[in-house]
Amino acid sequence: MRNRSKIISILLATAMAGSMLAGCGGGNNEENNSGSSESSSEQASESKEKDTSVLAEGSDNELTYKGELSLMHYSTSEESEGNGGSDGFRSVIAQWEKGHSDITLNQSVLSNDDYKTQIATQAAADDLPDIFLLQGMNTKTWAEQGLILDMTDIIKASPYYDSYNTDFFTPFTTDGKTYGLPVLTTGTCTVVMYDKQAWKDAGYDSFPDNWEDVKKADEYFKDNGYSETIAFGNGGKWQINSCFLSVIGDRYTGGDWFQSLVDKGGASFTDQQFVDALTFTQDIFESGVFNEDFNAIGNEDAREYYISGDAPAYICGNWDVSYIQATLKEEDPELYENTGFAVLPQPEGATGSTGTQNIGLGYAVAINSKVADDPDKLAAAIDFAEYVTGPAFAKYVGENYALQGLTKADVDLSGFDQFTQDFYNYSYTDTETCEIYDSYINSAVWEVLNTEVQSMLNGDTTPEEVAKKTQEAYTKNY
Repeated sequence: MRNRSKIISILLATAMAGSMLAGCGGGNNEENNSGSSESSSEQASESKEKDTSVLAEGSDNELTYKGELSLMHYSTSEESEGNGGSDGFRSVIAQWEKGHSDITLNQSVLSNDDYKTQIATQAAADDLPDIFLLQGMNTKTWAEQGLILDMTDIIKASPYYDSYNTDFFTPFTTDGKTYGLPVLTTGTCTVVMYDKQAWKDAGYDSFPDNWEDVKKADEYFKDNGYSETIAFGNGGKWQINSCFLSVIGDRYTGGDWFQSLVDKGGASFTDQQFVDALTFTQDIFESGVFNEDFNAIGNEDAREYYISGDAPAYICGNWDVSYIQATLKEEDPELYENTGFAVLPQPEGATGSTGTQNIGLGYAVAINSKVADDPDKLAAAIDFAEYVTGPAFAKYVGENYALQGLTKADVDLSGFDQFTQDFYNYSYTDTETCEIYDSYINSAVWEVLNTEVQSMLNGDTTPEEVAKKTQEAYTKNY
């Protein structure tokens, strides 16, 4: 076992690249570098040796508008290192600018946490940028406040409409109207990355499909020098929601229960099956299979436990997979070759679903409703939104990263290594999917749930109290 120091590993990884995109709502997207504003010339200087020929399609449509457009997003240059979605988004933005040199695109590019705070602040002040990234959880509230443009007819009239995966529009649709074009790459928020050789040494040909075997394996790993069996970080509070509870909850309740919550169809957070999911979550995190500091550190630190060899498994989202892939390929080819992917094990007694993982697009390109006051400017904003979420983006991330976006595109896996092929198949072909909780409803509800669950995992409250307070927030705010 490679049992390198956690502190040294964290310092090396921080110096190498910073942290990556979190693809889920709380999620479904976090990084630890500071916010920044970046010019087109700075972006252009970061071009890499990738196939950019596919970017030309639709990037230079003739537009009447010749003024300025403001854009806010969180795909920083640091984040784009090893992150296909972020690199793809930055690449299509740069290509669109190149094709429209008479339009000044004023970009405000922030780290993800800073972005969420800043965009919420500007929404509260009715001062949103012309174009920005909308989280699914904010759709209903901001639509009711008239802050975001109804794009229903625009989407249906898009030249790319027939190739859209329309399932991804759901988090951005309320009262039959859709308010954004889903953006970036589809990716799981919940995957178990594991060291196949380490688990084989422990007596398992693959990662266990039940938690009792995980507990048995924990004894072996603790006796053989591992610090923990599964690494996890919930320091930001959203991780337990996006990367664990959304799936465990689905295993207990099934998908109809959550859809009933979204539709206000009678389901409640106090329903026994959801309380059972909370109780299991509390019990498994008290069992000792996770790192003791899981509630104090973020996913950026927790993934270093896997990279360093201190933990033979790590529960994470696609953004962490991108980072770990880039790091291991350079630093530890052996672990890179031995890394496998698995769904969360099934809790005993959970009958709602089996073998699920949550996947989706947590953000959409949205347009400030005020832009409609200038038809030419609106046409430019629509052109931008359609292009950066359209076939050019899908082909770029498919050919360069084996990822998918809003627009359907065939991905040829033959040119990718086994790690990439295995993760593609895990994400898109070999598993059943469920919804990411915090892509829906609203942030006021999830803030209560996330805070209360963290408190529960610290031993300061009960599953029943978590459910009660979350239901109260749901009744009050949704």
